This record gives sequence, C-alpha cells and structure tokens, in this order.
Amino acid sequence: MKNNNKAAKFTITEAGWREAIEEFPEANFLQSPAYGRMNELMGAKVVSEDFGGKGWAIMVVRNAKRGRYLEIPCGPLIDWGDKGLVKEVMSRITEVAEKEKCVFVRLRPQLLANRENLEVLERMGLKKSPMHLAAEHTVMIDLSLSEEELLAGMRRQTRYEVRRAGKLGITVERDDSEEILREFHQVQMETARRQGFVPPSLEVLLAEREAFGDNFAIYVARTAEGEPVAYGLIIKDGREGDYYEAASTDLNRKLPGAYALLWQAMRDLKAEGYERFNLWGIAPAGQPGHRYAGVTTFKTGFGGSVVEYVPAHDLVISRVGYLKDLVVEKVRKKRRRL
Repeated sequence: MKNNNKAAKFTITEAGWREAIEEFPEANFLQSPAYGRMNELMGAKVVSEDFGGKGWAIMVVRNAKRGRYLEIPCGPLIDWGDKGLVKEVMSRITEVAEKEKCVFVRLRPQLLANRENLEVLERMGLKKSPMHLAAEHTVMIDLSLSEEELLAGMRRQTRYEVRRAGKLGITVERDDSEEILREFHQVQMETARRQGFVPPSLEVLLAEREAFGDNFAIYVARTAEGEPVAYGLIIKDGREGDYYEAASTDLNRKLPGAYALLWQAMRDLKAEGYERFNLWGIAPAGQPGHRYAGVTTFKTGFGGSVVEYVPAHDLVISRVGYLKDLVVEKVRKKRRRL
C-alpha cells in the first residue's frame, strides 16, 4: 500500500512531485503537476492537496452534462494501510467535492486488486464505479532487464515480428513537432472509426504536448520508403513511461510497424533511466468481447507482468444526482463494450 516509511513533506510543485515519487514509486503522470496544468489549459478547475505532507492528490473538477464530479485518477497517493490517515484524507476530499458542488467523487488508487485493498475502499463507503478510470488492467514491462532479457521474455511470435521489422527496413523516429501531432490525430481518427473507440480531440493532444513538454513524444514507424505504418504517443513521468495512445495506417495490417515502435520506445525509456513501461490498457481476463480484446494479445506478447489495479470507485455526495448519472453511464458502458 505504501512502499517505504520515509517521512516526507510535500508541496504541489515540481520539487514536491519528485519527493512524492520517492515516497510513492507507483505514481504515474496522472498525478503529476503537468497533468494538472494540462487540465487547466483545457479550462478545468484543478485542486491540489499534499494532506499535510502525508500524501498527494491532483483532483480535477469535471463538468459533465449528467452532473459535476471530482476525478482523482491513479490517486490519491497515501498510505492506505493507515486507517486514520485514510479517514482524514477522505474527509478532506469530501470537503473539496462539496465546496465544488460535485455530485460524486471518482477515484482509482494505485492499489492492486486484491481482497484487502477492496475492503479498505468498501470500509470508507466507496461504491464500485460503472465506468473505468485510467488503465485498470495493463501490462508492465520491467526496464531493469537487459535488452537480451527483454527480447527473451517476449512471446516467440512477437520476437519474430520485432526482428522482421529490422529486416524489412522499418525505421522508428521520435518527433515532437506540432505537425506530426496533427498527423497523428488525423490517423488516429481514422483508426478509431475502424476499431470503434473515442479518440482524444486535437485540443486535448495539444494541451498535453504543451503541459508535458519533453516528456511528451510521438513515435512513428515508417517503411524503408518513408510511408507511415504506426504511431504511438508516449508520456513519461515519475518512474515510468506510458504507451498512452496509438494509431496505425492500413499498412500496419501486413507490416510489423507497431512491434518496431514499441521495441524502440522500450529501449529509449530504458536508456533514459525509467524503471518500467506501462502499455496502458488490456481487456480483463475472460472477456473476449471487451473493446480492448484486440490489442491484448499484441501487448501481452511483449512479456512483462499483467497488472490489475482496483477498479474505479465513487464517493457519493448527492444521492439523487448520482442515481441519474448511474443510469447514463451503464448505458454508455454497454455501448462502448467496456
């Protein structure tokens, strides 16, 4: 629940964030100051708390048609084994939600999905959310391994495709320009139409690029002739890099562009000193009809560990408003095959 007993005094600054990462190494970019800035660029109100130096939370006020709510993705970062602290933090979060006139609070802590952790959330009166928040099921690659060990840990077919990409002359480049971001957005919209998901808007992508700066990168896999095959958006913060968004052209159906892209991103993150690579989103076990089922085989082929976090939970502030939201979200979940 908490990885060490080191005392810390956090402030919501870049320096405070670095201290928080030392205390909570499981933290990722969704609790970073840069994520807060990105949301502010999009016009959202962001509330930051360091809970008296005992924890950390970036909270975003969401104005949805179905009701205003407070969102805490991959947080709060606290010692969930400290019952007194958990109670104190949840009380403070409730105060923030009431002040912001929110119908409910939605949070998804960085806690593994086991009985003990689920019971902690239940004891606080939290209810399982009808929708997911961040990547609850994912593949985590350990970048402390050597490149030879990383290759050896891949599924045989994945390793074959990685090597085939090199033989075909497929190259992977990193490009942080606005031009390539717009190109990525266009291709992702086409990918979304084929695969049936809702892509982020260009406005969101531009805000992410501005807020995360050098920690935001678009990778592009191209044929030997320079034609684009696959795109990947990598965001880095804390101790991990995240394969946050992806897109591909029709060429990716017959060429291993996405394999080459992930392998290059993995190698780059390792060289930059990151400890892990989060492939960000796979289908839960036993759900072949899930929207992410198609990418699950691809992602798990790179080895690593399948990680399941606790599902998103809601803290109800207004019962009537929350019941209205519940109906809308259950319908939406069914339509999106989540």
